[in-house]
Amino acid sequence: MITAWSFAAFLSVFVLIGLSSLFFNTHQSKDYYLASNTIKPWLVGLSAVATNNSGYMFIGVIGYTYTVGLSAFWVMVGWIFGDYIASHFVHRKLRATTEKTGEVSYLGVLANWNGSVLPGYQRLAALICLLLLTAYAAAQLLAGSKALHVLFDWPTWAGAVCGAVLVAAYCLAGGIRASIWTDAAQSVVMISAMGILMWVAVANLGGVSATLTALQEVPNYMDWFPEDLAFPGVPGAFLFALGWLFAGLSVVGQPHVMVRFMTLSSGDDMNRARVWYYLWFTAFYLMATTVGLLSRLYLPEVGSFDAELALPAMAQTLLPPVLVGLILAGIFAATLSTADSLILSSSAAFTHDLMPNSIERPFLIKASTLGICILALGWALLSAQSVFAMVVMAWSGLASAFVPMLVVLIFGGRPSQGVAIAMSCVGITTALAWRYFDLHNMVYEGLPGILAGILVYCLAKLFVKNNGASAVT
Repeated sequence: MITAWSFAAFLSVFVLIGLSSLFFNTHQSKDYYLASNTIKPWLVGLSAVATNNSGYMFIGVIGYTYTVGLSAFWVMVGWIFGDYIASHFVHRKLRATTEKTGEVSYLGVLANWNGSVLPGYQRLAALICLLLLTAYAAAQLLAGSKALHVLFDWPTWAGAVCGAVLVAAYCLAGGIRASIWTDAAQSVVMISAMGILMWVAVANLGGVSATLTALQEVPNYMDWFPEDLAFPGVPGAFLFALGWLFAGLSVVGQPHVMVRFMTLSSGDDMNRARVWYYLWFTAFYLMATTVGLLSRLYLPEVGSFDAELALPAMAQTLLPPVLVGLILAGIFAATLSTADSLILSSSAAFTHDLMPNSIERPFLIKASTLGICILALGWALLSAQSVFAMVVMAWSGLASAFVPMLVVLIFGGRPSQGVAIAMSCVGITTALAWRYFDLHNMVYEGLPGILAGILVYCLAKLFVKNNGASAVT
């Protein structure tokens, strides 16, 4: 009972923060999707962290670390380092181009970059976004439902429905402003929850030294790389690390994350936003990986135990009810902070990018948001995949579809509409085929997907040079 009241109290704060944004809503599409470019750097940074980390971090990463051990460390290093490299080239230019084009969506900015007009590409990109972002949102609702199932013994559908209702409520109230404000509050609760659980877990084991000794005693658990990394002619460990570096580079292909930086009040504040983002992100990811390792000591691998339930199960084992409520609020906050962003980005893709005439009426914009939320809920209820698998699939698909285009634009290329469409189609097809044939077990599928998309542009440019055509500039 105490756990339930603690959870409800934290969740009520998030919802009230989101609903309060209603008083600042101007009921225009630019305000609904970009908060009229009024967001401060610290809010942008914390919101981007919460959106990026999501239920994937609380459920997926901890479950993955529980299963593979220390080699999950390379996922963290590659992801953060790749993200950091990409941000140097992308964030500032994306914010400047957003202001120059007047577009309210990530896809709109790509399709109208520096005078380009690619409506066909924009509509295809919108279809890709709708499919993958909805799958991603479903994964977040599924993550929340798993946590509630463990702690309250609710049926799995109940947590997903609860999350969908709350997300719909504050998205409809204030659009992306509501999302960013709640993200910032959720980010504080997320890192606090993870920090408390890590500290208590280490203390109960007798301190850092005793904890390291116990971890070393688990067979093959503290190996730096997985054992099954054979790849003909190439060091498997290198490909494993490189693959997760590309997973980090893939952040710039995620509309729901990048739109945060598009809302920044001034492009001159980008460095401050990035400082908030990377300090918070690094601390949180390090704690999540550590908790994943510790969970194996408290929850020995038995039978059909679902590794993605390790965190809530561990919280119940170690913490008093009020702090279990905090942990649950942290998990649920993580799922909501990403689900709302995904649903808003999906709504922007539908109303602004897919429709022949962009929808500007507030009622229709909010109706599309509600419809996509219901679709994501249905997907979550019917899905049989793990949270980790659903997130990585959506993440790599979005990256393979959009990162090649963004990289080419950033470095001065101007692909024609046909080439832009081919880049996205070849990129995402390569990534999906890579996963279908189980090659993702050797290297993250976003790596070949991104490289394939860029290769299409290079081949098109070579064709133009040799034949005098005008497919690219």
